[in-house]
Amino acid sequence: MSDHKPIVVVMGVTGAGKTTVGRALAARLGIPFFDADDFHPPANLKKMRAGDPLTDADRQPWLLALRSAIDDWLLAQEGGVLACSALKQQYRETLEGPRGDVTFFYLNGPPSVLRSRLEAREGHFMPSSLLQSQLETLEPPSNALFLDIQRSPEALVDLALGYLGELGFRVD
Repeated sequence: MSDHKPIVVVMGVTGAGKTTVGRALAARLGIPFFDADDFHPPANLKKMRAGDPLTDADRQPWLLALRSAIDDWLLAQEGGVLACSALKQQYRETLEGPRGDVTFFYLNGPPSVLRSRLEAREGHFMPSSLLQSQLETLEPPSNALFLDIQRSPEALVDLALGYLGELGFRVD
């Protein structure tokens, strides 16, 4: 059983439920929750609000800021759950760092479910029009536990906790 707390990235496209599942998972683990959107520079937020997809160049400083935060969480040994789209393998490699010290949970599901969630969501900066560009950018991960968004958030958290337990983390 590992004494250190996990660093988890709950990933997927907009509308997948990253924040909902991530907050619930962090609460169950007793570790902090972070939303990657809070690390975006103002120019990225402005671009997304306007309905313009981000480029890799736009994302690079954001990803490096996230990796720096992950390094801080590891140093503090308090763990953390990060809700982050992490759409491409190269983004996940930046987040994971050279030590492979991040566990990924990929929330995936049918585009129709994602669209209906986005249409029902109020007050979020990310317009539903960007869903298609995220789906086109998405490279499904090879090193993540896939979680079906058609299941309840509670069921997804239970699956995530079971997986972390299998990896040797204390989840009680």
